[in-house]
Amino acid sequence: MAGKTLTRADLSEAVHRSVGLSRTESSDLVKTTLDLISDALVAGENVKLSSFGTFMVRQKSLRIGRNPKTGEEVPIEPRRVLVFRPSHQMKAKVNGEDTEDE
Repeated sequence: MAGKTLTRADLSEAVHRSVGLSRTESSDLVKTTLDLISDALVAGENVKLSSFGTFMVRQKSLRIGRNPKTGEEVPIEPRRVLVFRPSHQMKAKVNGEDTEDE
């Protein structure tokens, strides 16, 4: 896929055009929203955006992995990973299906 990447600046510009806030206010609004989402995820909370999806932090425990080149077993340290689960509406929209509210 050779598509354009949506950036924070693109989001700020879209807010500016559709809501009518100044560019500075739009940028601050986007920054504050993303900071709130990030802070909640760092705190281990789930973030659910209706009709979009849910961001979750999962804890992975210690496990043994294998170096594919050498075959050597190596421990993989416990860590937290970020997971996104899209809503049914988002999946349908991405697949070009009818997206009537369910």
